[in-house]
Amino acid sequence: LPVLVFLGMATALGAVLILAAVILGPTNPDPEKLSAYECGFNAFDDARMKFDVRFYLVAILFIIFDLEIAFLFPWAVTFKDMTDVSFWSMMVFLAVLTIGFAYEWKKGALEWE
Repeated sequence: LPVLVFLGMATALGAVLILAAVILGPTNPDPEKLSAYECGFNAFDDARMKFDVRFYLVAILFIIFDLEIAFLFPWAVTFKDMTDVSFWSMMVFLAVLTIGFAYEWKKGALEWE
């Protein structure tokens, strides 16, 4: 029951906030206010720049290996007190990550050119 009350309140609050934004928001926006503004000057070029897909690849790889480190810190802290099951489960985790890294390397995902 508490979960349903929470979900109901969250849904009601979301609906109220969206409704308030629709009612109180500007109805006739000025084109001058919607124009691109950059350091006091009109934009020289289109503000949207195309990014190379490799930047996204680097970001995804960073997130993956950042999560790996997040799992390794508690494992390193409890290394002396861990059981064989926890040790080998972490070894399997590291093996899967190593295989994935080798696969990315072999496919050329880490090459910038």
